[in-house]
Amino acid sequence: MADKVVRVLLVDDHQVVRRGLRTFLEVQGDIEVVGEAGDGAEGVARAEELKPDVVLMDVKMPGTDGIEALRKLRELANPAKVLIVTSFTEQRTVVPALRAGASGYVYKDIDPEALAGAIRSVHAGHVLLQPEVAVALLSQDVQSSGPGRSSTLTERETEVLGLIADGRSNREIARALVLSEKTVKTHVSNILMKLDLADRTQAALWAVRHGLTD
Repeated sequence: MADKVVRVLLVDDHQVVRRGLRTFLEVQGDIEVVGEAGDGAEGVARAEELKPDVVLMDVKMPGTDGIEALRKLRELANPAKVLIVTSFTEQRTVVPALRAGASGYVYKDIDPEALAGAIRSVHAGHVLLQPEVAVALLSQDVQSSGPGRSSTLTERETEVLGLIADGRSNREIARALVLSEKTVKTHVSNILMKLDLADRTQAALWAVRHGLTD
């Protein structure tokens, strides 16, 4: 069972917040808090050292903020999934965080059980956005891609894109379409390239926006 425990790093400049998160998460049988950091730079260093599965990252922190820390983690090819947990709801914060590669974006007033579920979800490969966050992102022209771009996708790529929009991981998509995970990864790469999108989050929102999912 130990190999199924989700290892979590907490990055927030408020010690009280970190303590509260740790207290709750440590009673979860399948989640282990492996470390803490008080700012983005320390968070990057700790993530490189500890190799957590999921990083809970605040956005507004002194020095290196959460978005810059996220960019640095991606530059280092750190495999940790990053779940933004913040009290900031402005669209100007949401969009850069998701573009930088966040796997999810939730608010600090989220129900504790829902937070634990969010951690499990992003660890499983899902994109997780609270409804108002999705609305904020969808209201922007995330890319100039238009509906006509979908005509460049193959039938299989369109199926994969629809499943991405449903929040499925590569493993789940592979199982649903009876494909290997390697083949699914190739399809995802082709989708991002053809639609000129940066990541799975943008792909999922593009699919919803252009009616490629229920």
